[in-house]
Amino acid sequence: MTKLQLVVAMSTMLILPVAAASQSSPAATGNVEAGKRLFEKDGCYQCHGYAAQGGRDGARLAATLLNGQAFSRYVRRPFGAMPAFTQKVLSDQDLTDIFAYVKAFPAAKPATDIPLLNRLRDK
Repeated sequence: MTKLQLVVAMSTMLILPVAAASQSSPAATGNVEAGKRLFEKDGCYQCHGYAAQGGRDGARLAATLLNGQAFSRYVRRPFGAMPAFTQKVLSDQDLTDIFAYVKAFPAAKPATDIPLLNRLRDK
């Protein structure tokens, strides 16, 4: 991935949540267990991690600010290195289930609530 592609991908991930927040959509009505199965079966975990925590090759999906519509749009027509998952690969219901699974993860604790980080900071 070139620096330009990386900048475009990172910019998109910063802009999409703002755009998604301005649109209203119904809450995810997917099946969390089916979403977990699909997340693993279709290889989402390989880049995004088993807990959707993100990694070197994939953005953090847990506690995303994207709504279901923006999430589906990005999965269907992504930027950067992520492959597109068309209707032939994942149905709309599959995406709804995956989104429900991703939204089921709790938000990360603030750094100030993690004792080890506080101890390291105070040294």
